[in-house]
Amino acid sequence: MPATMTALYGGAGPDWAPRQVHAPRPGPGQVVVRARAVALNNADASMLAAADPTAGGTGEEYQAGFEFAGEVTAVGAGAGMPALGSRVMGTTPGSFAQYVLADHRHVLPVPDELGNEEACALPTGLLTEHGALAVAGFQAGQSVLITGATSSIGLIGVRIARALDAGRIVATTRDAARSDLLENAGADTVVITGEQDMTQAVLTATRGQGVDVALDHVGGRTFADCLPATRSDGAVVNIGRLDRAASTIDLDALSYRHLRVHGVSFGFSRAAELGAVIAAAGERLLPAVADGRAQPLIDSTWSFDTAARAAARLRSHRAHGKIVLSVP
Repeated sequence: MPATMTALYGGAGPDWAPRQVHAPRPGPGQVVVRARAVALNNADASMLAAADPTAGGTGEEYQAGFEFAGEVTAVGAGAGMPALGSRVMGTTPGSFAQYVLADHRHVLPVPDELGNEEACALPTGLLTEHGALAVAGFQAGQSVLITGATSSIGLIGVRIARALDAGRIVATTRDAARSDLLENAGADTVVITGEQDMTQAVLTATRGQGVDVALDHVGGRTFADCLPATRSDGAVVNIGRLDRAASTIDLDALSYRHLRVHGVSFGFSRAAELGAVIAAAGERLLPAVADGRAQPLIDSTWSFDTAARAAARLRSHRAHGKIVLSVP
């Protein structure tokens, strides 16, 4: 392993800048992965904007990225699995680099059927969507509502729900032109929120009962509308805030239906908890990943040299699936 490597840093301007930095060495319980491909998330755009000193940001520089795939090149004491040389996909801050340092609990084996571009686009979606379904107490055969379903995470959520044998899957999008995208992913009913009342459309699709589980990626008014669209004794889980964090809800819809409401954010501050969530997702979903049922949709692949264009694609909100960077 070389002494230095190329990594992408934010905080010097509106886009990431390549830097030559020291390559990491693993500590206890850690692994180093030679990354071959890395994937973008909405948080990457938010962090770039917050740190951009040319637009009032903090100017605090940081190594960017959260998702990666590659081969294990070094294993720290006590890490156990994964084995040296094995292909893995995982999640950790600072993953936009040739060599990525990660907690050994935060990686999963890559099925032989999967390329690095597809593999790097999976970890956040697998752990987030499966983790949210687990929190909701989802069981095979139950109906699921997924809001903001044309986001890269939402699309993986639709595929995961289908792979786990959900009954009816209702997915929402603001753009009617993206209906085929959701139907191809496995949605039974697509609700166009710019043209339809979401609550009423979900109730119609479920014969007036509402869904068993609602996974909300939007927040704001959409989160509030999920409550009356969920059946009595059902569960609503907020995952993201694509609209806004604040929401005014009808407490009658919450109380009279005896709903369970949860919020999830599987961050890195609770390493053991995140490791358990990743392990559970891997156990349930890796077979579906291998046979194609739970693979991600790749929008486009860029290089480190064209990372600014990849960031622009992310900010455009026009991507159909995950945006990937190949690692030099």
